[in-house]
Amino acid sequence: MPITNNLKPLTNDKNISIEDVTHFLLELDALKRVSRRSYVPQTTRLENSAEHSWHLAMACWSIAELFELDVNHEKLLKLALVHDLGEIDAGDTFLYAQGRSDAHIEERQGIERLQSEPGNGISNLVEVWDEQETGSSRETQLLKVVDRILPFILNMNTGGKTWSDHGVKRSQVAGMHAFIADSFPSIHDWVAKQIDYATQQGWLIDE
Repeated sequence: MPITNNLKPLTNDKNISIEDVTHFLLELDALKRVSRRSYVPQTTRLENSAEHSWHLAMACWSIAELFELDVNHEKLLKLALVHDLGEIDAGDTFLYAQGRSDAHIEERQGIERLQSEPGNGISNLVEVWDEQETGSSRETQLLKVVDRILPFILNMNTGGKTWSDHGVKRSQVAGMHAFIADSFPSIHDWVAKQIDYATQQGWLIDE
């Protein structure tokens, strides 16, 4: 018997330029060109921000399910997906860089530019980005924890290569991960033990 397709066509009555849509998609694709400082395990290359965003979204989803956390999964995933979009214009700022506190200014300007793209169908892109940057929801709280531990995990599995490359101190890593103790104590306990090990291995400067 012939196979019949009962799906409705993916069309609507809006006069949308497909050229605008494809241009916006290429703008998003530019996140692949933004290199981070973390090395991809079992390779000699750095990860890019698009890879990190995918990893972040998947990790948040998995942890939320595994720990049966009371979070809105759709909101959580949207926060994760927009988290690094501002880096398309601003680039990635190293966690331990001196100018990190001002990085959000240029990143938000990049989000505003993407929001104004004619081919962008996400009406609240800036709002979602602002939530992940400054919000206090349970979803944002989880996002910040996972975003912080992913590069930590990569460091632990590449012999602390990024830390060694940049002369990172034990106190810097401990300080940047201290907030996790309030929101996810079990993860913070694990991180503290890993910091001890990394210091013993000479991956972190002990001072």
